[in-house]
Amino acid sequence: MKIFISADIEGVTGVTTWEETDLKKPESSTACAQMTAEVAAACEGALQAGATDLWVKDAHDTGTNLIASRLPREARLSRAWGPSPFIMLEELDDTFQGIVLIGYHSRAGANTSPLAHTLTGNIDTLRVNDRDASEFLLSTYIAAMLKVPVCFVSGDKGLCDEATQLNPRIETVAVKEGIGSSTVSIHPDVAVDRIRAGVAKALKGNREQYLVPLPEHFSVEIRYRHHFRAYRYSFYPGAKKKDARTITFDTDNFYEVMRMFLFVVQ
Repeated sequence: MKIFISADIEGVTGVTTWEETDLKKPESSTACAQMTAEVAAACEGALQAGATDLWVKDAHDTGTNLIASRLPREARLSRAWGPSPFIMLEELDDTFQGIVLIGYHSRAGANTSPLAHTLTGNIDTLRVNDRDASEFLLSTYIAAMLKVPVCFVSGDKGLCDEATQLNPRIETVAVKEGIGSSTVSIHPDVAVDRIRAGVAKALKGNREQYLVPLPEHFSVEIRYRHHFRAYRYSFYPGAKKKDARTITFDTDNFYEVMRMFLFVVQ
């Protein structure tokens, strides 16, 4: 069984401030260590479920946050960025049997995490088919293109609630809850134990139940924090400027949505 694990940091237990997510800041060392522990636990759960090939994508910021020596020997680690239109799922293809998302977080515009955002802090809101989009949703649609199921997600409660709304069968572990600019987190060791057990449970079951249908058409709306970005990115082929801070994009191909993001979410 070949499993893909994508890891972010804003949804890791205890991580609360932007300083903790920035490798240039000393506060990040504890966050990176816990991110690594949660990813290692996900790997261990996958191995318990029968995985024989593990691919891990370090999908936060520079892509160089995970401590490779603390991962199981069976894991391959993808660091930094290609970049590919698959972004946080770089290296994914249809040979994988399941996907695990660790440390994911609430979408831009949500009030369920002090670190809520989608892809970049420059975006105020990002909507796909009139649905506020998180990185979880984008990753799930990428996976759906390849017919690879997203089986498990861990992160803040707001993100886990969104995952359950999209697919009630998906296994989730909420490691913290955002309250205003603060978080309430479970103990790091408890998070590790729950992630290990949750991943094992998800991958031992019928993985087909985790597949979600891919919409036939995609209407994308991106509202930026600053008007000059909307002006600049409205020149991307197919994009249209809706108002001073918003562009739109329509296509029947979700790959084209992700390709656009490579150029308009900086």
